[in-house]
Amino acid sequence: MKKLILALFASTLAFSSVAAELMAKVDFEKVKDQYVHVGSISTSGETSQSDAKEELAKKADEKGGDIYVLTSANTDNKVHGTAEVYKKK
Repeated sequence: MKKLILALFASTLAFSSVAAELMAKVDFEKVKDQYVHVGSISTSGETSQSDAKEELAKKADEKGGDIYVLTSANTDNKVHGTAEVYKKK
């Protein structure tokens, strides 16, 4: 079930003006040597997956990140998600 929630969360298509992109963990593993970790981010209390994705992208931008990799997601009553932020070397 957790994998399904992560997949749904990651595949939500929300168009926004933020630059940081969500990258699937399996894709990140292939290119991780090209990035440096710049921090962790989280969001909670969002009403939809697209709102949570947009909030995470905004926070990744604020940290100067190019991508963020979702590490957890929960959809009990409100959407909560955490991610690691990376910047190109």
